[in-house]
Amino acid sequence: MRQSLALLGCCSVLGLVLSSGAQAVELPVRKAGLWEMKMVRAGSPMPEMTMQHCTDENVDRDMNDSVSPLARQVCSKQDIQKTATGYVNDSVCSVAGVTTTSHAEITGDFNSAYTIKTTSHAAGGIAGPGHDGAMTIEAKWLGACKADQKPGDIVMPGGFKMNVRDADKLKGLLPK
Repeated sequence: MRQSLALLGCCSVLGLVLSSGAQAVELPVRKAGLWEMKMVRAGSPMPEMTMQHCTDENVDRDMNDSVSPLARQVCSKQDIQKTATGYVNDSVCSVAGVTTTSHAEITGDFNSAYTIKTTSHAAGGIAGPGHDGAMTIEAKWLGACKADQKPGDIVMPGGFKMNVRDADKLKGLLPK
């Protein structure tokens, strides 16, 4: 269950960062195939996590489409801009009494490798008077998906596997 919650959290973070919603700037979809994604949280007791995600154009678009309504509901600001080196996303989102202000810089390309560096400040609710965080996601394209994988499959550390299209089933596990 802990891995399921971690997976849902990772997908949500990635989706909110990459969600284009109704923004004027639309992010490109990733190259189809197997992507390795390493997530590191600076100054956090949470260990580095590396996962593999088999994707295609439909899965990436579906992830953006499913997260966009959520982002519109919980985020008072969701601003994505194209820069000379990639994209910048600034957002302010509130969930369960915690307001998180974040700044993400996305560099690289969506065909071979990209990096997302996010800094955030959370306040209120369980975050108390405030908590700063930093996270880096390093993604690289490995090639074709493995024979036993289908688009949407994510393999977590320890071999736990699920498909992002099944993520709605995990929402019931989260505290309200």
